[in-house]
Amino acid sequence: METAGTRGAQRWRAVAVPLTVNILLPLVLYYVLRAQGVVEWQALLLSGVVPAAHALGTALVRRRIDLFDLLVVVLLAVSAGLSAISGSPRVLLLKDAGIPAALGLWMLGTLFGARPFAFHFGRRLRGSAGEADAERAWRELPQFRGALRGMTALWGGAQLLDAALSTVWAWELPVDLVPVVGRIQSFAILGAMAVLTVRRSRAFRADHGTPLFGLRTQNAADAPARTVDEALRT
Repeated sequence: METAGTRGAQRWRAVAVPLTVNILLPLVLYYVLRAQGVVEWQALLLSGVVPAAHALGTALVRRRIDLFDLLVVVLLAVSAGLSAISGSPRVLLLKDAGIPAALGLWMLGTLFGARPFAFHFGRRLRGSAGEADAERAWRELPQFRGALRGMTALWGGAQLLDAALSTVWAWELPVDLVPVVGRIQSFAILGAMAVLTVRRSRAFRADHGTPLFGLRTQNAADAPARTVDEALRT
């Protein structure tokens, strides 16, 4: 049986593994290679192999390819080919702008679908236990729909901002400075979005008695129908 501790560990791994593989390890490997005298474009290419290899390994284990995994592999292959043709390491640096650009556009694109990205993100957090409440809130509570669409637009916009800044740094800053500046920038944007998300989620729960993400508290779970109905009347 899945416990709260198990769910917490799963959520932590879901965040920690991608951050380590896609951000920290490539950054460390790049500067280790540069310290060993490896030229810029080769160090960038080799450090980019880490997330690409992880994506391929994950696809083989799961026997399916996720959108993000495919994006990482394709961008590495394309940028490596263009860099080899042009002879410029800056083309490889643009890969780090391509990933948030594609993610941001995809997130914004879900606003035109049946459910926005934030709803699906919440589904991963709440699991099957809170799915019925979330579906009911989506159908009956306009504030719930509006809040999740707003969060999706905010997250998508943040990814596009990350991509735009990464593009500027790739062309303007010294090549060896770009990886660390880009990672600091991405963490700063991610941290700001996390703070805004938590604050918005808490405010929404306080106002409407319905969580945007995750499970209800025990008190709220005692009367799930009443909290939604009350919110509809406000």
